[in-house]
Amino acid sequence: MVDTDLSLLSTGELLDGFAEMEREVRVRNERLLRWIAEMDRRGLAAELGYKDLVGVLKDRVHWDPSVSKAKLRRARLLMAQLGPSGAEIEPELPATAEALAEGELTEEHVDAIAKAMKNMPADAAPDKTAFVEQQLAEFGRNFEPGPIRDFGKKIIYRMFQNDEEPVDEDPAPPVNKVVLRDERGRLRFWGDVDPVIGAMFRAALDPLAKPHPTGPEGPDPRTLIERQGDAFAELVNLVLRADVLPEHGGETVTLAVTVSYDDLAAKTGHAVLDNQEHIPVKQLRKLACEAGVIPIVMGSRSQPLNVGRKARLFNSGLRRALVARDRGCAFPGCNRPPRHCEGHHITHWADGGRTSLHNGVLLCRRHHDLIHHSDWEVKLRNGIPYFIPPAFLDPLRQPRRNPLHMVS
Repeated sequence: MVDTDLSLLSTGELLDGFAEMEREVRVRNERLLRWIAEMDRRGLAAELGYKDLVGVLKDRVHWDPSVSKAKLRRARLLMAQLGPSGAEIEPELPATAEALAEGELTEEHVDAIAKAMKNMPADAAPDKTAFVEQQLAEFGRNFEPGPIRDFGKKIIYRMFQNDEEPVDEDPAPPVNKVVLRDERGRLRFWGDVDPVIGAMFRAALDPLAKPHPTGPEGPDPRTLIERQGDAFAELVNLVLRADVLPEHGGETVTLAVTVSYDDLAAKTGHAVLDNQEHIPVKQLRKLACEAGVIPIVMGSRSQPLNVGRKARLFNSGLRRALVARDRGCAFPGCNRPPRHCEGHHITHWADGGRTSLHNGVLLCRRHHDLIHHSDWEVKLRNGIPYFIPPAFLDPLRQPRRNPLHMVS
């Protein structure tokens, strides 16, 4: 593979070759950690007159001390150690070590699993500790390191949720605080509120803080802080008027889009907006999931075959049902909360799909785009969303689900 002309490889061969090299790198990294662990076990640094192994590696292989410390920490977690009496101590993360040796995990996975294990109760039984670590290692075989922490919190909570929580003798009741201060003609404020009020506030603020659509002057130039400031001002005005409140998941725009029946069915060609601009049909199919688009489907003689209705959108009631079921983006490994998600028609409205709980799934914007523009598929099984990966990711195309939002 080293001498292969990469430009001659097909897309599949290029990706498969890269994946195989990555697996080899992971296996070699595991061997390297074993080497470090053995040097640490036998006290090689002291034998050579060094204070620690970090100094040895700095001079011998020119590693930065931060790199040496990180690898030494991982080696101690994954490999057996010698206790003060000389007895061998079992590794803290044996299942993780096994998966790393098989090339299934990266060193970043090791770090994520180690952090997640810190949430285990100090008095947890060894068998429960081993079970949680095994679950984290298995999760890491299928997902990147990022979601491991959230997954660990959920399984640890489910395992120990009935245990008594340590409480203070006289716990103070929760207090919501807001500090207001006038300074140079401006009002400055700071708040500290309980999680429920905080969630309600963000649910009202986030829809109003979205970036403005790209227009003649380009994308929205405001920073996130500026958008949230403008959203807060708008929220205050809405509350004072008390006749309309922001509705998350509501319609963002209303426009008519004209498209030929043949293009809509074939998922090719273009649709025409009110302002005579053209957009790809694929973009129309996604747009119709989240915005108030009224489709006008034209026949071969340019006669309207069907004029749709905005009722194709997921209204607030249906959205609440989707949130209750999916609890966030349903795509495998995604931890985006409901406020960052949109409703997606599993069977598209253009293909006769209904706007209902049994034909909907909650997806963040990134994974909504992915479902519309890739070979990923989503299906419901017993009311639970399962995602079928493209063949290049899994030749067997085995269904996957997202364990991060499972009900505790």
